[in-house]
Amino acid sequence: MIRLIGKRLLEFIPTLLILSVIIFLLQRLLPGDPAIALAGEEAGAELIEQIRQQYGLDRPLPLQYFDWIGGVLQGDLGQSMRMRRPVLDLIASRLPVTLQLAVMAMVLALGVGLVAGVIAAVKKRSAWDYGANVFALAGISVPNFWLGIMMILVFSVTLNWLPASGYVSPFEDPARSFLSLLMPSIVLGSAIAGVIMRHTRSAMLQALQSDYVRTARAKGLDEKTVVIRHAMRNALTPIITLGALEFGSLLGGAVLTEQIFNIPGFGKLIVDAVYNRDYAVVQGVVLVTALVYVILSLLADIGYMLANPKLRG
Repeated sequence: MIRLIGKRLLEFIPTLLILSVIIFLLQRLLPGDPAIALAGEEAGAELIEQIRQQYGLDRPLPLQYFDWIGGVLQGDLGQSMRMRRPVLDLIASRLPVTLQLAVMAMVLALGVGLVAGVIAAVKKRSAWDYGANVFALAGISVPNFWLGIMMILVFSVTLNWLPASGYVSPFEDPARSFLSLLMPSIVLGSAIAGVIMRHTRSAMLQALQSDYVRTARAKGLDEKTVVIRHAMRNALTPIITLGALEFGSLLGGAVLTEQIFNIPGFGKLIVDAVYNRDYAVVQGVVLVTALVYVILSLLADIGYMLANPKLRG
């Protein structure tokens, strides 16, 4: 197990280096000049050139990359041109917000998706099965932005039950913090719950038809023990990968939802940075998101081995 983890860590180093090059080069393909965006359209050529020199934008691209990656290796992601703050500080202030939203959405998605998938598999071709599939299809098909707007209209404007937008830190008021993120987490979690439900149902159907489940039933074990201890444990392996990847997508892809609900998280930070051509912020956020994916992939491998002892050898 330790050898496998060490092997994965060695594979992640070149992966992150290649990703850093791609992130750096793709950022430079964005239209517009960051110096002009910072100085303003009516700024003089002297001021624009001064900004380019200040942030190293006048240097060749290879030198700019090595300067940036050298700082990254020392824990310095650069400084935001627009906000004049270290990128690491901006990420540290925004990441907990998106992390809280992602955790709430993932807990909802796993709670609903796993339960619905198991019930649909155990009660195959019943009303429960058809209902769960309709729910999954609706969750996958309905666009996040439309669902978010409809929820604001119903629960905020009409019923006045939940705040329409904004964010409250859990350290200030845990109850208000939960309520401020409840609708966004439902919007994000509904689609993932549908995907998890479909995968759980498929994996459970395959597990329930396996030889070890028939053997467990032949021994006289009750159906609840057969489903939970034997079938579900083996069916969890593909769900672990799916859950890790979906959680990573929540951290990096909640852009529309954060914009709709005016949540100051990762998504809003990167949208503002792209709009302002703030290279350092975009590079830092995308690199951190890639690093999160790498860590989640490693945790998924560990989860495999914990769920299925046969993989530990």
